[in-house]
Amino acid sequence: MRILISISLLTMMLASSCGGYEKLLKSTDFDLKRDKAKEYFEAGKYIKSTELMEQILPRFRASESGEEITWMLAQSYYGMRQYDLAGTYFQSYVEQFGYGKHLEDATFMSALCDYKSAPRAELDQANTQTAIEGFTIFLARFPHSSRAEECKRLMTELQERLVEKSYMSAKLYYDMKQYKAAVTALSNSLKEYSETKYREEMMYLKLKSLFLFAENSYDIRQKERYQATLDDYYSFMEEFPNSIYAKEVKKIYEDTAKYLKIDTGAATKPEANLQ
Repeated sequence: MRILISISLLTMMLASSCGGYEKLLKSTDFDLKRDKAKEYFEAGKYIKSTELMEQILPRFRASESGEEITWMLAQSYYGMRQYDLAGTYFQSYVEQFGYGKHLEDATFMSALCDYKSAPRAELDQANTQTAIEGFTIFLARFPHSSRAEECKRLMTELQERLVEKSYMSAKLYYDMKQYKAAVTALSNSLKEYSETKYREEMMYLKLKSLFLFAENSYDIRQKERYQATLDDYYSFMEEFPNSIYAKEVKKIYEDTAKYLKIDTGAATKPEANLQ
């Protein structure tokens, strides 16, 4: 019997609570809504706080309360892991309150939201680029911030993601046997990310793509394309004389030399073959 009474009381309390919130939403008392929104925010009830603050922000935007509402709204969405919306409001704070007390935090959080929204390397990296730009702006504006090192660490992570994306995209052309496109993509990636950890593999794939492109070309174009392969072979050997791909590279050289009528008995170093 006591259990039934307790359940009934709890149901009544919840109904009353929900009813009170619904009345609050319909209320025209904006000061009350602002105060209650702050209470909900501080209690971590972000759904209710954002709902109220979205209602009242246009009313308070030009007032002193507008800054704090914008800041709490951004934090509320961040707390709900809605990073796109959170980032929008953090950026809105930065643009509207250039001397606001939360300016440094808002600038950092705007970039962090883009970082949080950035997908895996194989997907579109627009958010990754935006996050890098955001952290760069933060470091330029707040070079002595306590968050400077964290920014640099996150930027390095994002740069590595772009490198991986570039590598995967270039390798995809090779896997699809589109060797001309592979050579272009690999060359661009190596130029843009010269220090990549994939450099040896990418240079090997570029060399092999050049060779296969030459091999499958019309007779009239083969000589110049085999010559391009030979030139790339020299570059590869100069940089990676003890490569893990040595066996495959040697075979490419021998087949290329055979077509170009080069004496493979000579040393395989560039100076030995340019005589």
